[in-house]
Amino acid sequence: MAETLISPGVLTRENDLSFISNQPIEAGTAIIGPAVKGPVERPTLVTSYSEYLNTFGSTFESGSNVYTYFTSIAAYNYFQQGGTTLLVTRVTSGSFTAASSSHISSSVNPDGKAPFVLETLSEGIIQNSVSTEGTNNFLPSGTKDNLRWEITSANTSSGTFTVLIRRGNDLLNEKVILESFTNVNLDPFSEDFIAKRIGDVTETLTNDSGEYYLQVSGSYSNRSRFVRVRSVDLLTPNYFDNNGTAKTEFTASIPINQSGAFDGATGDIIPTGRTANYYEAISAADTQGLKGQDYANAINLLNNKDSYRYNLLLTPGLVIEAGDHATHLTSVRDNARSRGDFLAVQDPVLYNKNILDVTGATVNLNTSYAAVYWPWLQTVDPDSASTIFVPASTMMGGVFAFNDSVAEPWFAPAGINRGSLPGVIRAERRLTQGNRDTLYDANVNPIATFPNAGVVVFGQKTTQKKASALDRVNVRRLLIALKGFISQIADNLVFEQNTVATRNNFLAQVNPYLASVQERQGLFAFKVVMDETNNTADVIDRNQLVGQIFIQPTRTAEFVILDFNILPTGAEFPE
Repeated sequence: MAETLISPGVLTRENDLSFISNQPIEAGTAIIGPAVKGPVERPTLVTSYSEYLNTFGSTFESGSNVYTYFTSIAAYNYFQQGGTTLLVTRVTSGSFTAASSSHISSSVNPDGKAPFVLETLSEGIIQNSVSTEGTNNFLPSGTKDNLRWEITSANTSSGTFTVLIRRGNDLLNEKVILESFTNVNLDPFSEDFIAKRIGDVTETLTNDSGEYYLQVSGSYSNRSRFVRVRSVDLLTPNYFDNNGTAKTEFTASIPINQSGAFDGATGDIIPTGRTANYYEAISAADTQGLKGQDYANAINLLNNKDSYRYNLLLTPGLVIEAGDHATHLTSVRDNARSRGDFLAVQDPVLYNKNILDVTGATVNLNTSYAAVYWPWLQTVDPDSASTIFVPASTMMGGVFAFNDSVAEPWFAPAGINRGSLPGVIRAERRLTQGNRDTLYDANVNPIATFPNAGVVVFGQKTTQKKASALDRVNVRRLLIALKGFISQIADNLVFEQNTVATRNNFLAQVNPYLASVQERQGLFAFKVVMDETNNTADVIDRNQLVGQIFIQPTRTAEFVILDFNILPTGAEFPE
């Protein structure tokens, strides 16, 4: 019905402003790489290094040596330098599966069934802790990287019990309880049903006509960070009769107080029959026990913009010059261009290469959505305390995190103020001014060493060849931030009425935001147009709403020129 008055009366109108989002959804850094444990090819958000360690582990043994993946070192430096959210996608070589709980018993087990079965979210044989418990609940196969379970407070009168998830190497008198689910039950009609409280969702990587996504199955979202309920085999629906008494046919299904381990996982991070290459020894054929193709699924999955939000992507361990690494790093750059909302930080060459190798590896790169840094860097592994060399991208997440914490994304993550690398002992090579000039001319950001400042990122070019504002990292990240905020506002306009009120709602949020960016030194000037000049009758009839945003990005001072003028005695200084 048209909003008009035919006869005298009162016309009331509603203006629903609730569809406008006030704040942008924050997007952080993503990293793809191997890990000691954790879910495989399922992007997982962590918000601290301790959470990263609990989920993905740190050190591992191969032969007689102890190693740490670049992924872990990058995560440590990211959080140490002020990072807040890290989206981690673990990659592996070969098939990895989860471990399941063994021997959960009730007082009576009809048909030999367990009351329920738990399954680890982490995958790989490192999750197998099953063995006969020794003195003080000791598990010979228990480690800091696997789990054990315990049932306590079992009560047949109430039909409830508590599930503890413990660390695999703890003891009865020194329990390390990772999670506790109290007063759960086996009644599917109860809010405390074990599957509801812990979760029972599984995610399977699926490819449909080239589109990768996680196919979700299960009824209840996973609330545990370590396990899911794989099955409940002894259900106790409507546990109580009309008098409030436990039904006798169900009381025997309640698990008894006990503890146990997990078993049945497959997949080993140590390559079978060969020695993997780590740190500066990585090669085109073997990078931390993997090949470039092992990253393919994760790269494709993270191209799903609707499911995964991030503004920086790290792939430490893949280098542009090395065999099939180049193919998959090209896919990353292509994804960055198509998504338009993240910057890919990449490494040009393997360890112990020269400047000609570096410039040769990057000669064909040409996008403002990627940045390359060199040389390799020496640091101390935070978990093994070993002194090692790592590719620059391993440390760059920390540089970007520090830049954003003390300034803004549109400031240059470079220079002595925001580009220092406090965790670095030395660079693989001490670059001269001539070296830095050569690298910068090839759109490779040099990492320099200065006597009083230490090791510093001394460049902020993207790999775009054409000279424009977008050949600088700070401008590309400015555009990513602006598009991220404004597109979230625009999402809420889809299917709304194409009227002046809707346009004004958009302008009322975008203009103040851009003004705040200008105040924070991100823009020289801006203008937003969404009115009748670009939303003419024919545009509206095509069900389109058009907005135009004009911006003048702030440039950085990369070349400081100081003229020293020597004047004769008695000369006056110019005003």
